[in-house]
Amino acid sequence: MTLLDRHLAFVRALRTAGLPVSLAEDLDSVRAMTDLGLADRETLRAGLAATLLKRENHRPSFDALFDLHYPALLGSGVSLTPEVSTDPTSEDRGDAQTSSATSAAEREARLAELRGDLVEAMASDDAAALQALAVRGVEQFGAMPGRGQGLSQWSSYNTMRAVSPDTLVLRLARALAAEQGEDPGLRTTTATRRVDAWRRRVETEVRRRIAEDKGAEHVARTTLRPTIDQLAFTSARRDDIAEMRRQIGPLARRLATRLAKEQHARRRGPLDVRRTVRASLATGGVPITTHHRPKRPHRSELVVLCDVSGSVANFASFTLLLVYALREQFTKVRAFTFVDDLHEVTGEFTPGADPEEVLTRLADSARHASMWGRTDYGRAFGLFQERHADALTPKSGLLVLGDGRSNYTDPGLHHLRQMTAAARHAWWLNPEHTRQWGTGDSAAPEYAEVVAMAECRNLAQLTEIVHDIV
Repeated sequence: MTLLDRHLAFVRALRTAGLPVSLAEDLDSVRAMTDLGLADRETLRAGLAATLLKRENHRPSFDALFDLHYPALLGSGVSLTPEVSTDPTSEDRGDAQTSSATSAAEREARLAELRGDLVEAMASDDAAALQALAVRGVEQFGAMPGRGQGLSQWSSYNTMRAVSPDTLVLRLARALAAEQGEDPGLRTTTATRRVDAWRRRVETEVRRRIAEDKGAEHVARTTLRPTIDQLAFTSARRDDIAEMRRQIGPLARRLATRLAKEQHARRRGPLDVRRTVRASLATGGVPITTHHRPKRPHRSELVVLCDVSGSVANFASFTLLLVYALREQFTKVRAFTFVDDLHEVTGEFTPGADPEEVLTRLADSARHASMWGRTDYGRAFGLFQERHADALTPKSGLLVLGDGRSNYTDPGLHHLRQMTAAARHAWWLNPEHTRQWGTGDSAAPEYAEVVAMAECRNLAQLTEIVHDIV
C-alpha cells in the first residue's frame, strides 16, 4: 500500500466513524504531511489532527484510527528494550505463541519481572518505557495461538488478567509513598489512573496487531466505538453519559448561534412596494434598491410530554436538557413527565437550578409515584386531556418523548388525536431504531399514523430535530 492509499483509507475511516472531513481539509492534511514529514510520529499526529478535526470530542476516535493506519510498529518492531525481540521467529515469540509449552515457573518469573518493570516505569511516569512494556506485555501474555480461522489471535483481556491490575495498583501505591507523601487516598488514585493509562496502551497495541492480521478497516468496524455525538443513548455507558452531559451546553450554544444566523438571514419580510417605488424616482423610475417590510419575529409555545421510565430515561433527560437550554427560543415551555401517572414539572426548572439534578430527581420521583410501576401511554394521555387540555392552543407545539412501549395496554390513540388537533404542530421523538418499531409491546407504528414520529438515537440526530422544531 502506498502512502497516498494509506492516507485516503485513513480519511475514509474517519468519515465512516462519523467525523465530518471535507475535501479541502483532506487536501490541507496532505500538505501538512508533506511539510512535517514522517520522521516524528507524534508531530504528524498533531498536524493531521489540526487539519482534519473540527471538535475536541472527536479526538479519541481520531487517535484510535490514527494508531491503526499509522502504526508505531510492525510485528514486534524494532527492539525498544533488551527484553523485546526483533525477530518474530525468536525464542520469545515462540514462547508467547506456544505458552502451553512454557513451564509455569518460567511464566511466573517473566510475569514477576514485567510487574517489577511496570511499577518502576509507572512510578517515574516514563511514557517511552510504558509503551515498550505494553508491547512486551502483549507479546508475552496476550497471544491466543490456535484459535479458529477468522478469530483474533491477540487479547488485551489476557494481558491485563496476567499482570493483575489490582496487584499493580497496590505495589505502585506503595512505591509512590516518597512522591505523594502519606496520603493513601491520593496515592491510590494516582496509581489507579496510571494503571488505567497503561491498560489503554495495551488495548491500542492489541488493536494494532489485529489490524496487521485482518486489516485496519475490519478493526475500525468491529472494535471502535462511534463518536460521542453518534453513540446511541440506549447503549451508552456511565462514562459516555457523563461526557454526553458535558456536551449538552456547548451543543445548545452552537445550535442557538446557528438559529440566530438563520433568523437573521430570514429577517427580510415581503416587498414594500410603496417605499421601493418612491426610492426609484431618484433613478428615473428604475427600482435599483428594493425595500422590504420588517418580518415580525415568531416564537411559539412548547408543551413536552416525557416518558421517564428506565428504558428511555437517559434519552428523555438529554432532550429536556437541550430544550431547556434553548427555552428563550420559545414564548413558554411547559413540561410533563409520566410513567403511568402524569406530573407537571415546569416549576421545577427554576432559575439557577441544575437541570441534571432536577431531571434525575424528577425521574426517580415519577417512578416511585407510579401506581403500576410500568409505562402506560394511554393512561398518561387520558390524564393530560383531563387535567391540562388547555395547555395546547393553536400557538402551541406538542413534543412527545418516548419509545411507545405501553406494555400491551390501551395506547390511547383517540386522546393523542385530540391533543395533536389542538396543537399547531406535533412531533414524537423515539430513541429506538425504526426496525424495532412495532416489535413486542411497541405501539410506535400506531402512534406514527397520528403524529410525525422520528428516530432520535444520538446527540447528532437530536440536534437536527430540535433545530427543526425551534
